[in-house]
Amino acid sequence: MATFRELHHTGAPFLLPNAWDIGSALAFAAAGYPAVGTTSFGIAASAGLPDGGRASKAVTAAVAEQLCRLPVHITADVEDGYSDDRGEVAELVAQLAALGVAGINLEDSTAGHLVEPAAFAEKVAAVKRRSPDVFINARVDNIWFGEQATVDAVLLRARAYAAAGADGIFVPGLVVPEDIRTITAGIGLPVNVLAHPTLTVAELGELGVRRVSSGSLPYRAAVDAAVNVVNALRDGKQLPAATSYWEMQSRLVSFSRHPTG
Repeated sequence: MATFRELHHTGAPFLLPNAWDIGSALAFAAAGYPAVGTTSFGIAASAGLPDGGRASKAVTAAVAEQLCRLPVHITADVEDGYSDDRGEVAELVAQLAALGVAGINLEDSTAGHLVEPAAFAEKVAAVKRRSPDVFINARVDNIWFGEQATVDAVLLRARAYAAAGADGIFVPGLVVPEDIRTITAGIGLPVNVLAHPTLTVAELGELGVRRVSSGSLPYRAAVDAAVNVVNALRDGKQLPAATSYWEMQSRLVSFSRHPTG
């Protein structure tokens, strides 16, 4: 099996599904995906917490620990590292690496606002020094939060994080083809974007994107699907097909019987 790093350097973009619990991760692994990421929104929402408020540290670590038992690469979305202290963030990532986590997403915003790029670069460097084998996907949030939302500003931050030791750059909210092409051409690292209905994975690959994340879309779609199923029952409509109880149960039984994956 290709290493997690090698998945970013194949002929086509690396499509990463993002799970919010063991059941969703088992389903993605069963579907043949070689790596599974966590979604901070999905995990937080499942615990009744808002995303991005540093409240989901414990539950994210607990889910990541269990996911590392699967025979796929695991990358964890750790928001901003849940701390301004780069030493604390480096320690957290080292603990995740010890569990078997292959990569992390680390974002340059806190509470919905950009942080100083120099401070974030120091955080990236501290993580890389402590856990050199972990793939650091540095998230640049200019476009996502609409702050300094220009291509030049994104490139300035991305290059600083690359110099600090980041292995990839994640630019959520990036959807304009011309901007995507400029950013992927201007960064010497694999660029990650969120899936978007206006561009296929193949089209994103043609624009230079190396990784496409599903993000919280599967979680949100699953919640919608759950409501739609119950509405169909209420309204007497045809029910959708679904994986059987016995198939899902067998996955969970197998998972519970093999604690080391």
